Formats: sequence, C-alpha cells, structure tokens
Amino acid sequence: MTLTLALASGISPWMFAGFVGIVIVLLALDLGVFHRRAHAPGMRESLAWTTFWIVLALAFAGAVYALYEGHVGGLGQNVPIVGRPGQTETVLGAEATKLYITAYLLEKSLSMDNLFVIAMIFASLRIPAAYQHRVLFWGILGALITRGLMIGVGAAVVASFAWVVYVFGGLLILSAIKMIFSDPGAGDPRQHWGVKLASRVLPISTNMEGQRLLSHEGGRWHGTPLLVALVVIEATDVMFAVDSIPAVFALTGDPFLVFTSNIMAILGLRSLYFCLASAMTHFRFLKSAVIAVLLFVGVKMCLVHTDWKVPTEVSMGVILGLLALGVVASLVAPGREAASAGLPQSEAPDTPCDRATRPSTRPTAR
Repeated sequence: MTLTLALASGISPWMFAGFVGIVIVLLALDLGVFHRRAHAPGMRESLAWTTFWIVLALAFAGAVYALYEGHVGGLGQNVPIVGRPGQTETVLGAEATKLYITAYLLEKSLSMDNLFVIAMIFASLRIPAAYQHRVLFWGILGALITRGLMIGVGAAVVASFAWVVYVFGGLLILSAIKMIFSDPGAGDPRQHWGVKLASRVLPISTNMEGQRLLSHEGGRWHGTPLLVALVVIEATDVMFAVDSIPAVFALTGDPFLVFTSNIMAILGLRSLYFCLASAMTHFRFLKSAVIAVLLFVGVKMCLVHTDWKVPTEVSMGVILGLLALGVVASLVAPGREAASAGLPQSEAPDTPCDRATRPSTRPTAR
C-alpha cells in the first residue's frame, strides 16, 4: 500500500510507512489497552475519545506544516496540479496545512452519512453496543488498506489524464442526486452481495460468540453476526470512498495530503458514532447539508480549468458554512426526527446516547 502511494507521487515511501506505523500503534493501544474489555462506551467516554481524535488530527496539521516547509522526504515538491497532467507545483507549509485541514473537514462531513448507515447495519443485525466498537476497529484497519490502494490509483490517474477531473466531478454530482432519493433503511444486510460472497467460503452462523468474528461449531469454522456486520461495513466504506476520495482530489493532487486527511477523519469515527448514532435522527437537515457539500465539490472540480476556479480558503468556508447551517437549521426546526431521517424509532440501535436520554421506567415512590 505504501509503495503504491509512493510510486504514484514520487514521495519517499518512508513518509507513508511512518504515518501508517503511527496509526497502527494508536489503534493497537486503543484496542489492546483502552478498549480491551468489551463494553458500551458511555457518553462521557465517547466525547473524551472524540475530542482526543479531533485534537490529534489538528495537531498533525502542525506536523504537515513542518514537513512541507522543509520538503522532508520530497513532500511539497513536484505536486501534481489537478486537471493539468504533467504539470507540477511546489507546496509550502502554510498552503499544505490549509489543504490538509480543508480535506479533513470535507472527509469528516461526508462520513456523517456513513455513521447513519453503520447504525442501520448494527440495528438490522442486532449487534449489542458492547461489541460494536470491536467491529468498527477492524473496519478502520480494512479502510486503511482499501483507501490507501484507491488513493494510490486515483493519484496516478489524476496526474496522467486531464479529463478525469470531469469524471470525478460528475460522479460527485450524481452521488449527491442519488442521496436525495436514496432510502438508507432499505435492504437486509444479510442479503448484501459481500455477505453472499463470504458465505461461499465460510458458513455464516446466527449465534453470537462474544466479540469473536469466527466460531467453531460441529467441527467447522463459521462466521458470526459480527463478521457479517464487518463485511457489510467494509463494502459500504468502499462505496463511500468512491465519493469521498474524488472529493478530496478536487482540493489537491497530493496523495500524502489526501491519504492522511482521509485516515485522520475516519480514525475518530468509532467514538463519534457512539456520540451521534442515535442523535443523527434529530439532525434532520444534516443529510441535506452533506448533499450540498457534495454538489459544491463536484461543481468545483468541473471548474478547475476555468477562470472561476475556487480557492482553498473559499472551499473551507463553504464546507464549514453548509455543515453549520444544517446543524443550526435542525436545532431551530426540530420535529419529525426519526421519521424524516428514514430510521424507525423501534429499529434504532441501543447506543449509549439512547440510554442517557431515555426516560426512566422505574415507578416513582408514593
């Protein structure tokens, strides 16, 4: 994966390998130390971890500045110009930092819709909240590999063909239109093509075996419902990456910035999920904001060869403004909640947010 990215960019493979190594160490500490025991993270714990991952991502922006200012490992040198094959530019620390933060915000905003789909998958398969973190952990590892390969290929294509920016831009616009008419609650995860493919190799059991992805029954290995959830989430993430990765390439052709912003954004998805999974139904205009972001980035990509090319600062302001507008509108005009988001209240997963906000059913003393 790191070699693919390095070959596509001319950047030293050690830069990608070093970043991936840091991520793996963080994930190992997360699973092996802080979340070794299966439990449903409470609201306070989830908020603390969400804050940690966001602060870490923003702190990495300082590392980006230093690395690009000194052109360490070839960073910032010969950066492909999107839409102009064969032409490169030099990117210094300040510009690289702006691009990284904008790409991070863009990826974070697009991942909001991913959270809602993950909640639907867990609810359909009745995965207990205590085991959801383990599934999401392995999902992050899978995303690290698949997104690395996709970004490596995407960087090579963007650097070679001018017309591909219009393909990416059109893809983002079509994705936004599809989101308008899509029903995230439709379909049974157990009938997903990824699950059917996996079941040809490994029988699928309906029995939950704690945090295990595999169980041994009747002398044979079987996949547990957690494995089914993992397969569907991984396949879904690939579909979301088809939207999000071209969106980030609309900002920069630098694969290191695209890769690091992508991974930093999805690292905090697990804790953010436990904070927002049940609250997503209350932010009924957030999906509209994400659709608007996709439309904006798609149009921005189609304007890359014109005099109306959108600067990085403007992109950052528009993305932040649209997301803020969606949140504020949801708070000012609440109402239909679950019905408007397409998630029946009876099917909502049992998350810590649900338990924190659910009224007590114990009888009051007389």
